[in-house]
Amino acid sequence: MCNLYSQTTNAQAIIDFVKGWKAVRDRAGNQFPISGIFPNYDAPVLRAVEDELELVMAKWGMPSPPFALQGKKSDIGVTNVRNTKSPHWRRWLGVESRCLVPVTSFAEPDQVSGSKVNHWFAFGEARPLFFFAGVWTNTTRQVRVSGDPVAGDFYAFLTTEPNAEVGAVHEKAMPVILTTLDECQAWMTLPWAEAQGLQRPLPDGALHVVATGAKRDGPGEATQAEPGLPGGDVQGTLI
Repeated sequence: MCNLYSQTTNAQAIIDFVKGWKAVRDRAGNQFPISGIFPNYDAPVLRAVEDELELVMAKWGMPSPPFALQGKKSDIGVTNVRNTKSPHWRRWLGVESRCLVPVTSFAEPDQVSGSKVNHWFAFGEARPLFFFAGVWTNTTRQVRVSGDPVAGDFYAFLTTEPNAEVGAVHEKAMPVILTTLDECQAWMTLPWAEAQGLQRPLPDGALHVVATGAKRDGPGEATQAEPGLPGGDVQGTLI
């Protein structure tokens, strides 16, 4: 499961990607490259508002199902959605709850060899923009053991079987990736009976490993592990 990714483009690049389809209200504030996005971090997402799209900041981690919260004082959230037949997720699969998550690369720890070294995947060294197929909700979640519950927008993205490149290090899953405007439109507008066909792996050979070991990724970033950065225990894919 993917619990770390980067988004190193700017807001204009995101807006330009979809400008042939819909206008975008930019409500995310000043955008800057985010070379390491971790669970419970805020990051940009695109969601539909009336006849436009809205670029906003949301917190990564959808509310966990009740059984996962038994005996816990905080909800670390679910970052990846795999079982879309679960009643917990069905409420958020309609077009009103879908979003596009801008990405330039994502990390998967090497579970095949057991080293757990991050392998960063992108569409080349230039790390062009693509999107995860996401879902979002506005709610209140107790994100920390101490402090008050946090109210706001929360998101996660779908996962599926891995293609050859991702499967070489992580056999269980890869994010659902959208690479064209047509795919983004389909995800944001089609009824679930049709949109669910997008929950599929990329063709083999589509992705490249652009860095290993790093906890952050982007043009000019170091490729060695950087101590002291957050990652933490995450709920990941539960259902």
